[in-house]
Amino acid sequence: MSKPIIAVQGAGLGGTIAAFEIKAAVGSKAEVVVVNQGDTFHFVPSNPWVAVRWRDRAAIEVDLPPVMKKKGIGFMGVGAKRVHPGENRLELNDGQSLAYDYLVIATGPELAFDEIEGLGPHGGFTQSICHVDHAEKAAAAFETFAQNPGPIVVGAVQGASCYGPAYEFAMILDTELRRRKLRDRVPMTFVTAEPYIGHLGLDGVGDTKGLLESEMRDRHIKWITNARVVKAEAGVMDVEEVADDGSVKAHHELPFAFSMMLPAFRGVEAIRGIEGLTNPRGFVLVDKNQRNAAFPNVFGLGVAVAIPPVGKTPVPVGVPKTGFMIESMVTAIARNLLAIIEGRPADAEATWNAICLADFGDGGVAFMAQPQIPPRNVNWSAEGRWVHLAKVGFEKYFLGKVRRGEGEPFYEKLALDLIGARKLKT
Repeated sequence: MSKPIIAVQGAGLGGTIAAFEIKAAVGSKAEVVVVNQGDTFHFVPSNPWVAVRWRDRAAIEVDLPPVMKKKGIGFMGVGAKRVHPGENRLELNDGQSLAYDYLVIATGPELAFDEIEGLGPHGGFTQSICHVDHAEKAAAAFETFAQNPGPIVVGAVQGASCYGPAYEFAMILDTELRRRKLRDRVPMTFVTAEPYIGHLGLDGVGDTKGLLESEMRDRHIKWITNARVVKAEAGVMDVEEVADDGSVKAHHELPFAFSMMLPAFRGVEAIRGIEGLTNPRGFVLVDKNQRNAAFPNVFGLGVAVAIPPVGKTPVPVGVPKTGFMIESMVTAIARNLLAIIEGRPADAEATWNAICLADFGDGGVAFMAQPQIPPRNVNWSAEGRWVHLAKVGFEKYFLGKVRRGEGEPFYEKLALDLIGARKLKT
């Protein structure tokens, strides 16, 4: 009798650790096969550093095929063209198909630059740090900018669901410009769909509003909240500031010589528009056990999963999926797959807690939300240089785990140790 095949679609932060942890859980009871677009893992949280050349891409990459082989995991770097859940089949980009018994969708998002005229690094006028390719392009653009400095506009557009990196990059730019003795020549504006600074798609965590507002004042960064980006042109961004009732409160034409704006996300084309599997934006519908109701042998995790907004806001604001939250989804899926294979109830649930270390180059802000959506049992935030040092250490620790093919949970232990140590000092 052949072993069941567990296909993992995507090998980013979620898919890679899912493959390791699932294989460790099921052992010889099932085959695990990863399908990814390309052979390389990138540590996405380091992209803001790549964009100012504090890192080069080689330092944050891992070649996956040899690692997967060492762990007894199959790997296909051709990518999936379309999921056919009714047929239990992945249609691959090279014309082949992969039949599966269970599918774990961990694709991450498609970046919806096309939803705003002039947005994005491909034919647009703004940069991105969502992918290492984008970060390298942003680094080149920043070097050109540094030869003739001018205004900078940084932020996240309407519908975005990842705000931490926008704050990180604004502060990192400020730090780098001060190091180059250029900061006095660069007016900076932070533009965000959030209803207030520090909302983060989570209605704030601890005093993120006060901490981030204070940080931006100290760094002379102006901000516009409830912002809807109409379009970007060469050297100018058209932004509407929206009132609480949805009306346009003010109109801003912001000049820029350099801009990085995080886009909205949507589900990737391979899964978008499949009835019962995804919502209208193409994100995977899952229950508390990370399973899809229409196709119970399909699981979803990470940014590919549909999570409703925390509450109504004047401008659409998405909910982030942080590393700790993603890791808890991975653990639940690994346990549930083993349970199914062994004929037991698949009742493991993810915790959906949030822990984030936001680096500012010479400091940073950390926050913990348990659970991620309020009301919470833990609602904590703090700041200091220790956050920068913690994230540098965390990058090294995480990449080491991936290179060794170790998938057991580590976000929670590392983050709680770091934050717990900090609490003891305050």
